[in-house]
Amino acid sequence: MSDVQLYVLHVFLASTNSDLQRHRSNDIHRRPSPASSYVPPPDYMDGDEDEDLIKPKKLVNPIKASRSHQELHRELLSSCRRGGSGVETKPELQRVLESRKRDQLIRQRKQEEEARRKISPLEAELLKRHMKLEELDRQQEQQQEENLRAPEFVKVRENLRRTSFHADEKEV
Repeated sequence: MSDVQLYVLHVFLASTNSDLQRHRSNDIHRRPSPASSYVPPPDYMDGDEDEDLIKPKKLVNPIKASRSHQELHRELLSSCRRGGSGVETKPELQRVLESRKRDQLIRQRKQEEEARRKISPLEAELLKRHMKLEELDRQQEQQQEENLRAPEFVKVRENLRRTSFHADEKEV
């Protein structure tokens, strides 16, 4: 029999089976027909078609496949075998890099401190003069701000004193 004929027979038997079940519920004393007891096996159960199907493969975990994960796992296993607590201790490379970095920071701080300490006498004198000039500039700015805030009659009075002082110098 072909696949189509088997399918038609299967549909026919299924429909007759459902009809028979309905009639049975109506008529309990009736005997079932011999065709209703025969149900053909489904098509997908044949062993030949199983070979044609694509079987799924187990997916590869990208984390476990990565080289860094494998190396870390290998390192943990070896540290556990040695008896040390592998999680707390750092790899040797990391410890060496951290110590170098720490030494470099210490050297850099020492160089900065030495640079601060080693100021020549000329530089010290120049710094003093620079500080004095900045202080004088600040005082002049403050005096100008105070003059701007002062009332008008005070400004006029100062101008009169200056002119009278200049006039006295010319006469002498």
